[in-house]
Parts: sequence; C-alpha cells; structure tokens
Amino acid sequence: MKNITRRTFGAQLLMAGTALASAQVPLQEKSAPPASPAAPHVPLGGSSLTEWPAGYDPKQLGTALAAHFQSTSHLRPTRIIYPEVCAWYGALEVARVTGNKELIAALQARFEPLFTTENALLPPRGQHVDFSMFGSLPFELYILTSDKRYLDLGLSYADAQWASPDAQGLTPETRYWVDDMFMITIVQVQAYRATQDAKYLNRAAKEMVSYLDKLQQPNGLFFHAPDVPYYWGRGNGWFAVGMTEMLRELPKGTPERARIEQGYHTMMASLLRYQAGDGSWRQLIDREDAWPESSGTGMFAYALISGVRHGWLDAAQYAPAARKAWLALAGYIDQDSNVTSVCEGTNKLNDLDYYLLRKRRTGDFHGQSPAMWTVAALLREA
Repeated sequence: MKNITRRTFGAQLLMAGTALASAQVPLQEKSAPPASPAAPHVPLGGSSLTEWPAGYDPKQLGTALAAHFQSTSHLRPTRIIYPEVCAWYGALEVARVTGNKELIAALQARFEPLFTTENALLPPRGQHVDFSMFGSLPFELYILTSDKRYLDLGLSYADAQWASPDAQGLTPETRYWVDDMFMITIVQVQAYRATQDAKYLNRAAKEMVSYLDKLQQPNGLFFHAPDVPYYWGRGNGWFAVGMTEMLRELPKGTPERARIEQGYHTMMASLLRYQAGDGSWRQLIDREDAWPESSGTGMFAYALISGVRHGWLDAAQYAPAARKAWLALAGYIDQDSNVTSVCEGTNKLNDLDYYLLRKRRTGDFHGQSPAMWTVAALLREA
C-alpha cells in the first residue's frame, strides 16, 4: 500500500517559503517565456551512493531535518530521554559532516542550560540502559568543541554503567533486549572516541558478543528478547546500527571483531532477502502482513550504506540495496521535515498482534534520528 505522504514532489518544494503559483496564463498570450534548462536526469535505480534525483539529496534533506530538530522543545519537560538524545546526536553528526558551524553552535546552545538551569533534566546514572546512553551526547559535543565539561559529564555516565560488572565483565544494565546493543554500546564507543582509551571499546565488544550469542537466530535476524520470538523491525535496526558503530572503531585483530563481523554479515545478507521492492522493510521483518516502517528502514539503510562505504560489504551486491534503502527512507520525509510511518515506542511482549497493531507516528524522534544518521553515513568520509 502506498503512503500518501511518500515523496512525489520535486526538490523545489523542500525549500522554505516556496509556494505553488495559482495564476493561469491568459488565453490571448501568444508565447511563453523560454523554459529553464532541465536538470540532468538521475535514475532511481543503479548503485551510486552520490548521485540522487531531485528531492532526494541527502545534504539538503539532512540539513532540514537537523534544523527542524533544533527548533523543537525537549521531548519531555521533566527529563531528557533517549529518543531526543538520538536525534540530537544525529543533528550534530549532520552539522559536522556538512561543516555547518552555525548549526553546531545552535545545538550546543540547546545543551548549555543542562549545566545550570535545566540540570534536573539529566537522566540518572548507572541505573538503566535508556538513561545511560545520554552520555553519548556530551561526548559528541566534546569531540566537536574540546570543552572538558562535556568530557567529564560523558564519563560520569560511561563509567557508572560499568561501576560493578559481573563475572563476565558485563554491565549490570544487561537485560538482553535487542535495542540494548545500541543503547549500551554507543555510550562506550563514544567514550573511546573522546578518550582513545581502549577499555571502553573492550567493554562494548564483550557486551555485544554476549548479545549476539543470546539473540541472533540462524537466519541472521534477532528476537526482541529471548522470550519474545519476533523480528521487530526497529529492534533489529538498533542492533544493526550498534554493530556498525562497533565495526567503525574496533581494530582488526581484536578477538571480538571476528564474531561481530560474522553477526553483521549474516544480518546484512538476511536484510537483502527481506527488503521490499521499494527499498523498505516491514514492522515485523519476515511477515508480509506487517506494514512498511520507516525507523527500521532508516537504521538498515545506515548499516548497509556504512558497510559499502567502509568496504565491509561487496559493493556489487549491496550498493543497489543501500541506494534503494535511502530512496525509500527519503520518501518517508514529508514537506515539513517530519518522518512518517514511524512505529511508536515499543516494549517487549510475546504477542503477535502487539507488534502488528503498533501505531504509526509522524515526526517521532525514533524516526527522525536514523534519517539523520543515514545522511551522515552518505556524506562523511569513509
């Protein structure tokens, strides 16, 4: 079923202040002014990750998405929660890869009150994966600005998460939900990026191998949890992005890298089999009766594009799928820079209808975030 909000308009409709002309040419007018030269035709198909049809340019769309995020209020008035952190991080990545210093400054200004008047909005430390991943955001700001306040704040979350590891070296926040493999690993990977201290990568790598062994199935996809045998789209997307972030940093020869690469490749091969003709994936990946869903599509687009750009995936086999995935994802972005058909927030439940009947949201940060991450993957230097 085709969504009425799918992108069917040209790039000119993405520009602020553009209005459709309503006046008609008078009948008595004998000649029209010469038409402007047509833009070069760029085909929808193929394997290029740099040339796009009008309306699908990642820099233009990503900048609009990031500016849209900057103009929003906090998602909750009492606490910063993880969907906002993910979108904030994505906006910063878009600003970084596009060299948009004005946007970086605006996103930094949004954070500044958290040191003073909005300090009560900071999530608690060392209690839950969804709270701890907040630390990834100040690390990103430290990397961009070298302001040590951000580093200290980020470390307070990354270190609290591992204050009392178990006998396997895993955080006590371990619960074996599929989304944890972004929530836990991103703060530790960001800690490594900010400090270059390998202990943070080692923590994340051990955690990810444990989750791979627990949740990945022979078909390459992941159950939501050991007791919930459904291949939820966004849940699998969290794991796909988590593995991608690990592989971007984990040195070759690290003991855990081979296991993570195996898990990544097995999943990417499975995603090829389940990708729809338009480039999207479904709310439950393996079910034809599930609806096409944008946040999982965005996360898979990010993982595939990154794999092709970094050479982890064979370009001849995977670049066409990666291109289709971006085109599908861009098609969910409406003229107000809101991503449509986003699955609402979802806990785990061993009930098929619970997943099939999830509400579809527009502008939900769960969908805005992967769209910006994917833009960054397309534009950053591999």
